Parts: sequence; structure tokens; C-alpha cells
Amino acid sequence: MEATDLRYPIGKFRAPDKITNEMRKNFIKDIEKTPKLLRKAVSGLSRKQLDTPYRPGGWTVRQVIHHLPDSHLNAYVRIKLTLTEDEPTIKPYEEHKWAELSDSFNTPISVSLDLLEALHKRWVNLLKSLSESDFQRNYRHPEIGVVNIDWALSQYSWHGKHHTAHITSLRKRMGWK
Repeated sequence: MEATDLRYPIGKFRAPDKITNEMRKNFIKDIEKTPKLLRKAVSGLSRKQLDTPYRPGGWTVRQVIHHLPDSHLNAYVRIKLTLTEDEPTIKPYEEHKWAELSDSFNTPISVSLDLLEALHKRWVNLLKSLSESDFQRNYRHPEIGVVNIDWALSQYSWHGKHHTAHITSLRKRMGWK
């Protein structure tokens, strides 16, 4: 997939082979900035704009906004399980089905923006407290295999930017100010 693919405006996720302390700090900064960048990306959008799919056949901007706390809550719980259990097997969830539930259409976006902001404050506090060995702790994802917290950190650094770019690239393509 090229970066011009509307599904992947910043490219597909690729985990680094090795994650350094400096990379880790940058990933944590990315996670810390996500709520503010998402809030800025949707600032001033009308109801009609929020209900516009970011690509043909894709989620609406509203669904993307509600998806981020859904996804990041799952990630936060997975990391906490990994820190407190020996290689837990996590439960995947059907994100496309979650995006079709009524709360993804009927809840004001401010609720999910506020939830994401509060969640990321907790998540970043946790991440900043971890030791080198904590980042190497593993969990088992039934669809992916065994991954560690470093992998999850890099994925969710990308994930926030990925979905924010869905919105900012749509705004640019549509000429929305």
C-alpha cells in the first residue's frame, strides 16, 4: 500500500526491528499528543462533515473519533494485563462491529474526545513509569502471536496518527477549513 492509499494516509504500520529508549520516548510523546491533535483535526466540523466517510466505503469521521477511545482502552487494558500477568492471552474485539453500534452514531464526539484525553493521561503516566524490562513483557494476541509492550507502544503511536490523518486528509481533499 502506498501512502496515497486513503486507508493508510501515513502508510501501513510497520513495527521497528529494535526499539531504542529514544524511540520509546517519542512513541510515548505521540500517544500523549494524540488527543490534542484529534481535537484540532475535528475542530469546527459540522454535523454533516462529521457524518462524511473519510474514504468511499470507510467509516465516518464520527465513527473514527469514537473508535479511538474504544481501541486505546483495549490497548491500555492489554498493557496492564501484561504487566500483572505472565504472558496473558488477550481478547481481540470486532472493531468494525463496535463502530456500527448506536453509541458510535448517537454519542456527542465531545464525550469520546474527553474520554481519550483522560485515558491518555493515565496511559502516559503508566508508560513513563515502566522499566526497560517492562517493555519486553509479552502478551499473546490470538490473531498476531506473541508481542511485547514495545511492539504495542509503537503500534499505538502509529494508530493515533493514522486515524488523525484520515480526518486531516479528508479535510484537505474536501477543502474544509
